Amino acid sequence: MQSLWMVAAAFLFACMGVCVKLAAEAGYSPAEIVFYRNAIALALMSASMLWGRLDPRTPHWKFQIYRGVSGFISLMLYFYAIAWLPLATAVTLNYTSPLFLALFLAGLSGARLPASLVGALVAGFAGVVLLLQPTFHADQLAGGLMGLASGVLAGLAYYNVRELGQKGEPEWRTVFYFSLLSTLGAGLWMLFFRFHPLTLRGAGLLLGVGIFATLAQLAMTRAYSRGRTLVAASLAYTAVVFASLFGMLFWGEVLSLAAWLAIAIIVLSGMAATRFSRANPAEQD
Repeated sequence: MQSLWMVAAAFLFACMGVCVKLAAEAGYSPAEIVFYRNAIALALMSASMLWGRLDPRTPHWKFQIYRGVSGFISLMLYFYAIAWLPLATAVTLNYTSPLFLALFLAGLSGARLPASLVGALVAGFAGVVLLLQPTFHADQLAGGLMGLASGVLAGLAYYNVRELGQKGEPEWRTVFYFSLLSTLGAGLWMLFFRFHPLTLRGAGLLLGVGIFATLAQLAMTRAYSRGRTLVAASLAYTAVVFASLFGMLFWGEVLSLAAWLAIAIIVLSGMAATRFSRANPAEQD
């Protein structure tokens, strides 16, 4: 039952996506949205660390920087994709990360890919090609490529999270440095855009992005730490379902049959890739 926390996390991540899309429609740039999302998380993490008298010093600076930079750029591209694409499409492209994580594990860790995992990867990338078919409008194609790039970088970020975990780095410290680096990066990125003053509605949306993201992270961590890993990883894809429902409810988004087929292929392939990569003997650690 603890794995069901992942359903709560998926719902909260979808709620975050709704707030991101509404904030973008209100005129806020992705840089501003990323900044406020991480600044809120940084404030919450800093207060928690001060309360618990936790030591922020880390002996693994290299991996923290790799994780922070890859995660920040992935998040930035993901928010661009949410602003430009149907919500379900953007979420699905970001959830290609397990496919790329399997490739990073093979390429960077030397893990051997079994035939079953290779089949799942091939099917997943076929789904990506189907989803990014030329029926996209020109502006949507750019957003689609950004969404796919966010999945690539998210896979790299998760690889570095895995490396940090194996080196004994506590999760709270990794979340803290990710929030810190992303806040600084987004703050610098904001210099290239016109700053939008906070309105009451805008502040509410940006606060919603930060709160929903933080609560989702907590629920996801609980699901992975107390539930069955494979069940939790599979349930993470319910975020696509919630995003689809929210897209239809708030924006009247209607996807083509081909797009729904592509989403189904990517989701099933991602679930299979997660299962097969966990079953790989090189990953039993």
